[in-house]
Amino acid sequence: MSDSYSAIVSHLTDLAAQGRFGRLRRGLEKEGLRVDRDGRIAPTPHPQALGSKLTHPHITTDYSEALLEYITPVYCRPDDAIDFLADLHRFSYRHLGDELIWPASMPARLNGNDSVTIADYGSSNVGYMKHVYRRGLDVRYGRIMQAIAGIHYNVSLPDELWALLRERDAAEETSLDDYRSTRYFGLIRNFRRHSWLLLYLFGASPALDRSFLPEGDIPEKLRAHGRETLVSPYATSLRMSDLGYQNKVQSQLKICFNSLSNYVGTLRHAISTPWPAYEALGVRDGTDWRQLNANILQIENEYYSDIRPKRVTRHNETPSQALEARGVEYIEVRCLDLDPFLPLGIDETRLRFIDAFLMWCLLADSPWIPDDECDRLDDNRRRVVERGRDPQLRLEQDGRHRSIAAWGGEIFAEIRHAAELLDALEEGSPHADAVAALAPWLEDATLTPSGRLQARLEDNGEEFADAILAIAREQAERLSHEPISCSREALFEQLAVTSHQQQHDIEAGDAERFEDFLDRYFTNAREPRVVTASQGRA
Repeated sequence: MSDSYSAIVSHLTDLAAQGRFGRLRRGLEKEGLRVDRDGRIAPTPHPQALGSKLTHPHITTDYSEALLEYITPVYCRPDDAIDFLADLHRFSYRHLGDELIWPASMPARLNGNDSVTIADYGSSNVGYMKHVYRRGLDVRYGRIMQAIAGIHYNVSLPDELWALLRERDAAEETSLDDYRSTRYFGLIRNFRRHSWLLLYLFGASPALDRSFLPEGDIPEKLRAHGRETLVSPYATSLRMSDLGYQNKVQSQLKICFNSLSNYVGTLRHAISTPWPAYEALGVRDGTDWRQLNANILQIENEYYSDIRPKRVTRHNETPSQALEARGVEYIEVRCLDLDPFLPLGIDETRLRFIDAFLMWCLLADSPWIPDDECDRLDDNRRRVVERGRDPQLRLEQDGRHRSIAAWGGEIFAEIRHAAELLDALEEGSPHADAVAALAPWLEDATLTPSGRLQARLEDNGEEFADAILAIAREQAERLSHEPISCSREALFEQLAVTSHQQQHDIEAGDAERFEDFLDRYFTNAREPRVVTASQGRA
């Protein structure tokens, strides 16, 4: 552990004990496919009783009609976010009939591309834009990839902490917004260097149903298991491999998060630059829209990354414009698989560990990442998602080749200090306990979610879809009978009604042609916002 890291943790621990800053704030976004009782993706529309997927603040869809997405409010305590997420599941199960929520990241049984129905958000311009964007994802990548599910974890650090760090760094001449953005990008760089650890610990997708791939198209990394299942023996997260959310066109963007201006500039270039293959697909077929445009990215959200800097947007503002104008507000961790053995896909222990991991990423030294290191980081992540449980696997660290157990053990030793810092704000030691609970997983890969799922398939001779379906039924039985607070159930029922009315009002108020709406949107999106001098060079 470096002297600088040890000193800053000690300094902040004393300040935390004095109540000089508060807890982290966090929220969850969790996806899950609706499936029928046979484990096939549901062909039914989003249930009316769950509200409008366009305007509901907590229950929507991601890509398809069947891909539910739950969004919790922001909380200071992880257990509050978990409780809200649980109530969203309980409420949904009161309105899903015989359908189930698929608890794995890799999808249920599919029947070709068209079995994944693109979500319909109504007739308003903003709703139709969301639909056309998804059509674009279909022609570029196919719908089946969009049936993959995961968890996004949104985390912000308290404002008082940023002020204390700025004072310690003698950076008072830098505005708090600019200082915070610079330090968040330092966190992100360290996250990118070490996200392989989260992929090892929390990857839960070593297998998939054959229907996920074209018939006869089986990559060498996969082998047959039974008649309907393909497995990668040592994989941790096929979701995060080249079978999942990876894209060769986007890989050329080379976003390594060295500064806010670099990040925003690269995204703005991507949403403004045509790509020949996408031009060949065509934007429109007569009056029928195939994609929003033929650029590298249709919109910024199309960029796939394991972590993103974020800022709540204002009216007529894109995500990068919000960042450019007011700096980074929070970060979004996007590399988390659903753990099928957990009813909600995640639990408080894992959130506490990720909190400590992020705090370590923030406080440890984080130099800029040159292009050659960026390539090595990508290689380490690829090795872990494909072979993370292979005891012979070695990762590259500063010219050395390290085992996950050895390198991970060193990281855990440093994370423990960040956990103790966070526990200075808590009763007991929940963060340190979380780190201790996961430490044995470094030496024993069978304890990881991917190891447990692999063992279940092999020990029982089960097909992937049959195993996950059995788990889904057990979870549905439990969640559908668990009580939900009367006040929260009343809230969800009211939100369902008001969200439908809000969608109706938006549609009734639209007078602009969609072509004009879209032209105005992209004209605005290309406009830079105020950039302060200290946001960094590109």
